[in-house]
Amino acid sequence: MPQGSPRGTYLEVSESLREKIRKGKITEALPSQSALVSEYSVSRSTIERALAALRAEGVIESVQGAGWFVAGTGDRRPLVEKATDLLRADGVRVGDRFPTEKELCERFGASRTAVRSAIAQMEGQGLIGKGAARGREVRALPVGRGTQTV
Repeated sequence: MPQGSPRGTYLEVSESLREKIRKGKITEALPSQSALVSEYSVSRSTIERALAALRAEGVIESVQGAGWFVAGTGDRRPLVEKATDLLRADGVRVGDRFPTEKELCERFGASRTAVRSAIAQMEGQGLIGKGAARGREVRALPVGRGTQTV
């Protein structure tokens, strides 16, 4: 992104994102902040200001642990709940391989930090644990809609 004035760069980023939303290029979840930093070649604080401006206008909303979404769209549940849902899929059994951090980042469009936090919570609940070859495996299956184990 061309650098006009440092004061206005966040406005250029917010206008670009607003236009992508308007044209349907972004329909639910926005890219992670780190992806936006790379895409626009600006600092994290510039991205944060751009997102704050869009939030103030009601264009987007933030969900703790899930990211930024176009207002009125997307799955607002915390990332740990979405990741736990992977264990509820048909055919998942104790001992199965659990997706890697990279796979979870790509699947949910979440940052590595958010994914690591969700994994730590799932490990703390005994749902997943260290498996063979540095990977993780399913240790228990969740019961019902919550994240409790039997």
